[in-house]
Amino acid sequence: MILQALYELSVREHLMGDPDFEPKPVRYLLTVADGGKLLGGVQKTEVVEEVPEDSKRKPKSFARTFLVPRESARTSGDRAFFLVDKAEYVLGIDPAGMRDVDKLHIRFELFREKVHACLAATRDPGVKAVADFLDRLGGVPGSVELPEDCATNDLFAFIYAPDIDLLVHERSAVREYWAAERAEDEPSGDGGVRCMVTGKPCLPVDKHPVIKRVPGGSTSGIALISFNKNAFESYGLEGAENAPISREASEATMTALNRLIHPAYPDPADTNRSLTRRNSKLSADTVACYWTRKGGDRIADMMNTIMNPDLDQEEPAADPEELRRLYQSIWSGRPFPVATPTAFYSLVLSGAQGRATLRDWIESNTQNVVNNLAAYFADLRMVRRNSPIKGKSHPPGFPIGELLEAIAEPRERRAEGVPAHVAAGFYRAAITGELFPYAVLPRAVARYRIEVAQENAGGAEGWRARQWNDARAALIRAVLLRLYRQSSTSTNKEIHPIMNPTCTDEGYVLGQLIAVLERLQAAALGDINASVIDRYFSGASAAPRSIFINLLKSARHHARKGMDDKQNAGFVFRLERLVDELADRFLVVDPRFQDKLASQVSNGFPASLDQNQQGLFIIGYHQMRKWLWLNKEERAQWEKENPDAPRAYIWSKTREAEPENQNV
Repeated sequence: MILQALYELSVREHLMGDPDFEPKPVRYLLTVADGGKLLGGVQKTEVVEEVPEDSKRKPKSFARTFLVPRESARTSGDRAFFLVDKAEYVLGIDPAGMRDVDKLHIRFELFREKVHACLAATRDPGVKAVADFLDRLGGVPGSVELPEDCATNDLFAFIYAPDIDLLVHERSAVREYWAAERAEDEPSGDGGVRCMVTGKPCLPVDKHPVIKRVPGGSTSGIALISFNKNAFESYGLEGAENAPISREASEATMTALNRLIHPAYPDPADTNRSLTRRNSKLSADTVACYWTRKGGDRIADMMNTIMNPDLDQEEPAADPEELRRLYQSIWSGRPFPVATPTAFYSLVLSGAQGRATLRDWIESNTQNVVNNLAAYFADLRMVRRNSPIKGKSHPPGFPIGELLEAIAEPRERRAEGVPAHVAAGFYRAAITGELFPYAVLPRAVARYRIEVAQENAGGAEGWRARQWNDARAALIRAVLLRLYRQSSTSTNKEIHPIMNPTCTDEGYVLGQLIAVLERLQAAALGDINASVIDRYFSGASAAPRSIFINLLKSARHHARKGMDDKQNAGFVFRLERLVDELADRFLVVDPRFQDKLASQVSNGFPASLDQNQQGLFIIGYHQMRKWLWLNKEERAQWEKENPDAPRAYIWSKTREAEPENQNV
């Protein structure tokens, strides 16, 4: 089914308009006149990327894309391409200066032989000019001066001077010649089998085109389909007989897959324009591609923006207002009705040196995908403690790449990141509504505990730590929500995205409590070298009984000291009342009476928290810390929306005020 869906995409987007040519970036052009004279030296083709006016990112330049003769992948042996190739073949020069002179001469001669063969068959004046140029050059190193920034894999092509902007391989006689050459190489007969993609009789191809730009794969490309080991064969079949595919279907499907992985695949109708992106990078070695059948392009167009809402990109031109409503609906967690649902496809690939690994294949329809994405963003809603970049607002949702990077070791975020199967499973949960991989939870908990102490650091370090922890708190909530909903024994089916004063989960309440104790310490002592969070957060989230008794003792000392400051006394009183409210839920009495009631004091808090409760501990801390820093307007709005909250959470004058100098 995968190959059939790719083939259908290739046909629908006209990716194989001329099956004998394919789009490739050509960095340099050589203009030759009659007699083989080189005009103007080596000319660089360059296209400057367009970026939004408000973007701070500098535009990048790219080589211009042209339709060039389609060739099978080059292996380790020497083989020249037709009229378009690297400097080693076209000029006999290695830009890196590493190649042996004899090897360069061999490659140059292979290229020249192909040009002379075309000249003998076509007698085309443009080809003759190229042949004369190569004959005059003779493969002598240094005969042509290369630009300093020329790379070893940059492609060179030729222009015949009278044509001005028509490449030599685009001349009609040359195109006909190349089509005939390709036809001769195509396997003939039906081989007694049918193509598993098209259903037509065929002689299977031995090798399939490679896929490029798969994260983790070789830059020269890797194979999706290959039978180069006996272990890949079965039923006595050899090589490609295990998956009979015609050359036409093979090239069409792999072209479609290359189009999906490419960040800006050239439009076959105009190579100066790009088709809409159809992929999202999940980790350093994993990418997700997605597309639809005819009629579902609107959903496919929005996918990259939905999955990566912080990228600089333009919305598709068609129906911009409708698309905007669609984005906002999904980001806010509300499903959007699709007028005509159609098939939706997605595959997840990881790269290695030899071949691509198919991590996942998803078949659905566009309405289900929209519904599941809305649920995905609803589950990830979490109060943000980090401030947005100056002059901007927070993206409406967390980019999937940022979520996955948040649970990776710092030294691995730009390298290995998270395991590919975890990244693929997370993406599948977003698209299908299934459970998130449970491995996400312990990773998010561990990274939050480790980096919470960095949040108070100044500058970029503190901002980044808060940004990561916002994402981790959202991940923890999403994982637990789906676990609770599918559990037949869990009584907790909901976790609020903002602080919930009525939640009774042990982990959540303890997370709230340590946030209040941290704020109370800061109010009494100001900035200190090691805060409650720096010293006790990790232990308190795993084994609270051994930590919180001592923390409560210190809290009374902090409260008394804070009361000495008359301007701060009211705030300290409110914090102390919150401490009592939260501690009372564990039958913990005032530490002043602990000698008489030692057993009750020591047994009030749980001895340990399981993994789920540790996640709730972090959510409770995260949300309470945000709540404690609400400004006057935000607090008034919160109290208006939570009239049934316990008295300790209501700080306004709407209820009968208690004396603010009263000690508890």
